[in-house]
Amino acid sequence: MVRIQASGVCHTDLHYKLGKITNEFPFLLGHEGSGIVEAVGEGVTEPKVGDYVVLAWRAPCGNCRFCALGQPNLCSASLNAQPRMTAKKDGAVLNPALGIGTFCTHTVVAARQAVPVPTACPPEQASLLGCGVTTGVGAVLYTAGVRRGGTVAVYGCGGIGSSVIMGAKLARASKIIAVDISENKLAWAREFGATDVVNAANTDPVEAIKELTGGNGVDYSFECVGMPQTLLQALWSRDLAGTCVLIGVPDPTMVVDVPMLQFFGLGGSLRVSWYGDNLPSRDFPLLANYYLSGELDLDRVVSAVIGLEDTEAAFEAMERGETLRSVIRIPDA
Repeated sequence: MVRIQASGVCHTDLHYKLGKITNEFPFLLGHEGSGIVEAVGEGVTEPKVGDYVVLAWRAPCGNCRFCALGQPNLCSASLNAQPRMTAKKDGAVLNPALGIGTFCTHTVVAARQAVPVPTACPPEQASLLGCGVTTGVGAVLYTAGVRRGGTVAVYGCGGIGSSVIMGAKLARASKIIAVDISENKLAWAREFGATDVVNAANTDPVEAIKELTGGNGVDYSFECVGMPQTLLQALWSRDLAGTCVLIGVPDPTMVVDVPMLQFFGLGGSLRVSWYGDNLPSRDFPLLANYYLSGELDLDRVVSAVIGLEDTEAAFEAMERGETLRSVIRIPDA
């Protein structure tokens, strides 16, 4: 059992709220959480009571076919606690978003979902390691494997896209091109390390990226929106044999029509990044230390610190594109 100190308000929570992921209502939303372990079940040796932890919505089981092959990032039987939180109003059992549920004072997770991190990393910043930041940085370092000196294009510069930009900077990419239709998000992108920005509302982003790369296109493109149009733009922005990574979560109704000969002729690969292909036990402490050393700007990702009662307003601000992340801070008891 973890006493929640902070929880990020993620776009995936909005998808749950709108019924775009599943209709198994009622939900306990929230899946980016940090806090303190207050109790452990029988046989649990790690983490310990009192540990400061970040919660992971994917925790490798260690036994499935992927874990047995040494690919725990693809675990097909990710560990979760049995849902046991209930609504005060009617006692209904709540479905915790992504198996966690952090818009609350306390939550129960599987032991491997609670990963200790340095206490010097504040709860607001630490909570973001639970999903958005790790997903974006991991997509760069693990899914795409961006090499030093590579060129990168990022479609969509919200919370995930900003983390991709920070990951590309960590990977020492030589050119990082941010693409969005919002000037405020492009301004954020520059602050996070984008070397160039393209407003896709005013110009063809594929042509603009070609111009910025000597007519070739980028080595790596990242789609952080989850839309057919932007996925195709990301695909055609690549250089020969380039890599395109889909991170944005699409609507179940969305379909992409790909000209097969054009796709074949360009070569390279299209990959999907689930949770940045990260390993929470390795990457949460690693990224927390990147923050503490000044290499990961989590302070700038936190747009607003709010109370639990302000969650609905945070969703509305997110839909208007006014925030990267609102973070709920639960007062210490």
